[in-house]
Amino acid sequence: MAFPTSVNDQITDSVTQANVEVLSSAPASAMGNLFQATSQALANAAHNATAAQQQMNIVAQAATTTGVALLYSLDTASTGKATSAILGG
Repeated sequence: MAFPTSVNDQITDSVTQANVEVLSSAPASAMGNLFQATSQALANAAHNATAAQQQMNIVAQAATTTGVALLYSLDTASTGKATSAILGG
């Protein structure tokens, strides 16, 4: 019970209990907010990693295509001459 006042004891008890409930639920709310922020940050990191992998695969495929196109565009004679020069023949 609260100290005797001119206000009804039931009202002061009700207000006191409401205040205690708010104060007691604050840590749980704070932890919930922390968990939500952390999970959002981790989800963004995973999404960014996936996007980076996809972009790197596209770059690697473009580089491979360009290299193969360059090899196909060379003349056979120049390829044979370069190969024999490399092999020392």
